[in-house]
Formats: sequence, structure tokens, C-alpha cells
Amino acid sequence: MGIGELDREAHVAEASGAAAPRTLAEALRARADDGLAALLRARPDLLGPVPNDLTQLATRAGTRGSVIRAIERLDRFALQTAEALAVGPDPTPYPVLLGLLAGDEGDPEIEAALPGAVALLREQALVWGEDERLRLVRTARELLAPSAQHPSPTGLGPTVAEATSGMSPGRVQEIIAAAGLTSTHDAVSAVAVLTELFTDRTRMGELLDTAPPEALAVLDRLVWGPPYGEVTANPAPPVRWLRDRGLLLPVSARTMVLPREVALHLRGGRAHRAPEPVAPEPVVRRDYRPQVVDSAAAGQAYVALATVEELLKAWDRGGPPVLRAGGLAVRDLKRIAAALDVSEQIACFWLELGYAAGLLASDGEADERYAPTPAYDDWLDLPPAERWARLVTPWLGATRTSGLVGGQDAKGRTLSALGPDLDRSAAPEVRHRVLFLLATLPPGAAADPESLLARLRWERPLRGAEGSATAGAATVRSRIASWTLEEAELLGLTGRGALSGPARALLNLPLAEAATAAEPGGGVELSVAATRAATLLAPLLPEAVDHVLLQADLTAVAPGPLRRPLADALGVLADVESKGGATVYRFTPGSVRRALDSGRTASDLHDFLTQHSRTPVPQPLAYLIDDVARRHGHLKVGAASAYVRCDDDTVLGEILADRRSQPLGLRRLAPTVLAAQTDPVSLLDGLRSMGYAPAAESAEGDVLIARADAYRTPDRTAPVPVPDGPPSPDGTLLTAAVKAIRAGDRAATAVRKEPATPSTAGTLPRTSAAETLATVQAAAMTGSAVWIGYVNAEGAASQRVIAPVRVEGGFVTGYDHTADEVRTYPLHRITGVAELADDQV
Repeated sequence: MGIGELDREAHVAEASGAAAPRTLAEALRARADDGLAALLRARPDLLGPVPNDLTQLATRAGTRGSVIRAIERLDRFALQTAEALAVGPDPTPYPVLLGLLAGDEGDPEIEAALPGAVALLREQALVWGEDERLRLVRTARELLAPSAQHPSPTGLGPTVAEATSGMSPGRVQEIIAAAGLTSTHDAVSAVAVLTELFTDRTRMGELLDTAPPEALAVLDRLVWGPPYGEVTANPAPPVRWLRDRGLLLPVSARTMVLPREVALHLRGGRAHRAPEPVAPEPVVRRDYRPQVVDSAAAGQAYVALATVEELLKAWDRGGPPVLRAGGLAVRDLKRIAAALDVSEQIACFWLELGYAAGLLASDGEADERYAPTPAYDDWLDLPPAERWARLVTPWLGATRTSGLVGGQDAKGRTLSALGPDLDRSAAPEVRHRVLFLLATLPPGAAADPESLLARLRWERPLRGAEGSATAGAATVRSRIASWTLEEAELLGLTGRGALSGPARALLNLPLAEAATAAEPGGGVELSVAATRAATLLAPLLPEAVDHVLLQADLTAVAPGPLRRPLADALGVLADVESKGGATVYRFTPGSVRRALDSGRTASDLHDFLTQHSRTPVPQPLAYLIDDVARRHGHLKVGAASAYVRCDDDTVLGEILADRRSQPLGLRRLAPTVLAAQTDPVSLLDGLRSMGYAPAAESAEGDVLIARADAYRTPDRTAPVPVPDGPPSPDGTLLTAAVKAIRAGDRAATAVRKEPATPSTAGTLPRTSAAETLATVQAAAMTGSAVWIGYVNAEGAASQRVIAPVRVEGGFVTGYDHTADEVRTYPLHRITGVAELADDQV
């Protein structure tokens, strides 16, 4: 058996002894490796960096920032338990804690839930000690104990000892005399006598029986908090009666406080007015058949795909400019909301969804504007179900929160869509929790939103409040939960308020029955879960069709979603007039000209319509195509600044004679050429507004083909979510961290032999170079371990336990029990060496 096994057995033997731990470090040292791993998993901030030993781990677990973070993640009853410990004695026996929560009459639910709450607080190193001596870590007690500056949620005030700490001894003696108690020799014993009275239920009841009814009414107003009240210089007789007997104690000239012991007596021993040992369950609002839910969700998923596609297609030629401060201008948001026929808030959601999925970004040019990314083209080529999965997967993990748009940041500036300051790190956790809570209901059951919000408030009562540490009616967490319910419906994750089958697959939940899960993904890669969800959704989506129905009023009806090539081609040739179960396209001279600009000829358009229409091509549509094609390209516009070229000089004469052409600055250069003082794009637009159909040409005289999807941003990555603290460690990291902490703790707590000459306690060992060399050589020959002090190249000093195996060339090589690996150390950096005590070898 090696020294590592011996050390571990020694620690286990020490932990199993009868002596109770005196510090948090000793309590942690008594834990098994699984217990340490559970602590590090629950509080990952303790791993940055990995502590050297258990003493450092305990110190870090007691720091203010780490304790606040741990308290914020407690559920309501665990938090109420910690608050009860903060107002109880230190240490607090378990029966006393139970009394503070259940009161004198008791409560079976609290009695059943309290062991779990104490175990949770112990696991997270917020409470340590045996049941007979439960101790809240000092920092947590300071944060949760009531004070005038930081009132406790319990509504309790200071103890008698705290309230009388600045009171004169004579005044204390007057109080105990008025309460019918015997005077004492000093103020300390007098306070103890008064405290004993207030905690004695029988004697306290007898004292209150003599109180005037008005005095009891004053106590009733203060009993559940706040415990402070203002009084005049000459208080009323009921208040004076309470003050004289110490039932109210002065904290300033005009402020009185109800002592904690008195309040607990009046409350029947309860620290909280309404303990909540049991989490509220989501309530079913209405039941649907699962097939109905899946069909409704699939229909909305199809609408989501069509909306995102329509949004990005509207910006194919380049979207609106980016504001100097970042984000989208209000007028541009209104414009896109009108184009999508949705509210501005929902338009913000679709914009942020496209941004989170990497389909939309700014181009990064000098005149920066938004546009689709190259990933958008790849996304369009995917089957519909996979496109849906590419939208909902980033939504689950995105920290950008579109619901904040229109609000104000900390500096009073309005938050804009696609702008900065929209990240809320709690958003992914809240989204997952909302969906998992929906999954606890039977398939097809829609939850009451208020019951979901109540459950979330119970799970994290201190998380998400704006500018406050207390939970309110409009916390960010509750708002994100409400937005999640709306967004899940928009995306087709829910149908009629109930979780759909594809959503269960995305969350890796059983599909046949409800399941409760605490962590997203359930250990399965999200990409695998997304593939499962897409597979389930695919048969529910409407099947794409390859035909339209042409009508005599220059419209075409698509009886379902069109296949990609047909949809793209028809989107160029016609304008969308209405959407829904069937999409209506309208043909106009402008839309036909757009198709001709893209390189199509009139015969191409006729063949296209004949091939894809289930009805004959109406004569008005054929005439429209031929008429626009006959005039298309009759004029040629190129760059001089710009010019107009036409084989028919009569047409050019008509243009010059038209008063609407004056802003273009035209003049005749030749019978068939006009020069312009404007750029080619403006010249094209001007001539088209006059009713002509010019075609653009290159410097070589070739006709330029304009494509609707010509503009894309450079390759852009999707925005990275803002983490909500350190990431949760995986099993490999936890195992390595626990192993390193144990090894470091063995080195830090190893007992060494006292040197021949006395040394200062707590310092590194100091021996001469010759003595150091001789000791490590002897240890290498005998195979024993030694305790060394070592200073690295950066000057950092540390203590280590090593078992030397080779000493040569000014270096010692050995097994380092602290690092749990073989290492080589320069002898000149070893400050000294000492042998381990016999019971450590």
C-alpha cells in the first residue's frame, strides 16, 4: 500500500471519528469524493482556478461573491431555511430550526421537507456541522440576518442583546424592574434575564395578559414586519407601556423596534409568515388530443419558416442601415413590421431569431447596413423540418431577449432591435425550465401561465429582479418566462399552449408520457435531439407543390408551399399579394420587367407558366408579358456618367421633349445616344418612372443581368450567448479537480518531524543545501516520502509532499503527491526539506 492510500485511510478515519468538525474546512475534509464533486458541480465558480487544498476551497466558498451566487440559486424553501438559521442561535440545533419554520403547532409538510433543504444547504457548503450544531457560513449569516439597513424577508428585528447594546446599564435595570424581574449586578446579566423572560412562553403570556388592548394592537402591527416604528418625543400610553417593559426598544430618538424574541413569541415561534415547503405544481388550463396539438404546432412552424424567409428576402438587395449606436432604427422596424403584417414586438422577435441563427448580420462596410449572410442561402436549401430545427436550436440557447426592445437601459437609452444590451444571461435557463415544466403535464395538456410563473418564482425567488435583490411582480425572470410562452407558440414548439411531440424530442424527453427533467438535453447532444425533432416534424408539415393556378385577373394561386426553384422563380416574376393557406401572387408590368432584367426572355416566361400552371395561361397575362418584353431593352443605359442608347432616334427625341426628363440632365451626343448628368441607377429609375423599360448594359455593351439575391454580407458567425457564470463542469473535470484538491490537502496537512532547530510555525522548511541533498538522496534510497518547500520561477512558494526516485545533475525527480504525478524539481529552488512523521509514512 502506497502513501496515497495510507493518507486517504487516515482522512477517512479522522472523518469517521466522534469529534464534530470545528470549521467548514474540516467539514469538507470529512466528505467523500462524491460530496466534494456535488459541491463543485453546484457551485462551479469555486473551480476557477482549482483550489490548492480543502482549506482554500472552504475559504473561497465563504467569499461574499460566491455566497451571493449560491444563495440566488436556492429555491424558496431552502432560502427560507437559510433565513431561519440566520435569525436563530449560532449554532442552531435541528429541533430549534424546525420550530422556527413549523412553529409551535408543527407542520407535517415542513417536517417532511426540512431534511432535504438542510441537505441541500450542506451540499452547497452554505451550512456545515452536525444536526446538533448547524452553522450557517458567516458570510451567509451577514447577508441574511436582519438589520435596519437590510431588512430580512422574515420581518424580524434585532435580538434583545443587539437592541440594548448601546443602552445604559441603569436603563436596562429599569426595564427588568418594570417587567417584574429581579435587578442584577450588571447589564450583561440583566439582558440575559430579559431574554430568558421573552423566550419563556408561559411567563411571556402572563406579561402580555396584563397589557392594555391598545398596546397589543401596536404589537399586532409590528409582529410580521417591518419591526420598526416611529414615535413622538412624548409617546402615547400604550407605546410607553411597551417601552417601559422592553417589549419595544429604542434604536434612535424617534424609532422603536420590536425585539426578535418578542416577535417570535407572538408568531407562535414561526420565522416566516408563510413557509412554502412544497413547490407549486403547474395547473392544467385545458386538455387537447396530442394529434391536435402537433398539427397546430406544425402549422405554426410552417408560418415561422415562411416569415423568416419573407423577412430576409425583403433585404436581399441590402437591408436598412445600422444606427451609429448599433441596432435598427424605429422607422425601419415599423416598415418591416408592416411588410410582415405583425406587431413591432413580434417583428423584433423574428429579427433577433434570424440574427441568433446566423442568417442575418451587418455587412461591416463603411455605410454599414443589414443583409442576409451566406448561411441564409445554405439554410434555404435544407428541407423545411431541418430549417425549423436550425431556428429553434439557437433560440433555446440565445441570451439576446427581443422582449426588451423599446425599454431603456441603465443610462436611460432606448433599446433597439439588433442593438446592444439585449443579452440576459438567465434567458436560456428560463426557456428550458418553462418547456420542461410544460413537459411535466400529460401530452396535450395546456398549462395555466400564472401557475408556471408561480413555480418559477418558487424555484429562484432571488433571481432576475431589476435593481433589487427581492422578487417582484415584474422580475426579468418572470418576463422572460412570459415571452418564452409566446415565442414557443410562434415557433411551433407548442400548439394551443401544450408542448408538441417534436418539442419533446428536441428536449430529449419521452414522447409517450410526461417527464420531469432538471437539465436541458438530458445528456444527449443538442444536434442529435434536433435531428430527432426534425424527423418527427417532417410528416406534419404541408407537402410542397410544384404548380400554381393562373387566373384571368393577372393573379396566380399557390395551393400550398411551393418547391424551392418554383417559389424563387415566381417570386421574381410576380409580387405576393396575400398569404395564408394559399398564397396569391399578382403579375404587374414592374414584376414582369424584373423577370426580364434577371435574364429571362418572353418565350422563357411563357414556357415557365405553361409548365407550372394547372390552368391555361390567361390571355391578359400573355399580352402583359409580350407588351413589356417588346419595350424592354429598347433603350440602353450605360456609364458615361451615364448614357441612353437607342436605335430609334425618334424615341430619344420624345425623351428629350418630355419635361419629366429635365432632372436627368440629358443631352444628345449622337442621333442614337443621349448623355446624362446622373448615375446609371438613377437614370434607370427616372426612365422607368416615365413609363419606359430600359435595360442596363456594361461598358462593353453587354446587357447587365440584375439578380434579386445579389447582395450578401461576408461570412458571419452567430452571436455568442453571454454565459450566466462559469459553465457547469463535466465529469472528467470534476474527477480531476477532486483528485487535485485531495492531493493538495494531503500535502498541506501532512505532519512532519520537528527540525533540530526551532522554526517559525507556518513557514516553509529551511535547510542548508547539503542537508537538503542528503535528505532527498536518503529518501530516494529508502523509497520514503518527504515534505519540501518549493519556490517556482515566478517566485510563488508552495508546500509539497514528494517521494524521490532519482537525484542527479542538481535535480530531484519523484512522485509529487500534491500534483499526483511524477515531476522534476531543481534542487536550488527547494527551500528546505523535512521528514514526515512516522504515522504519515
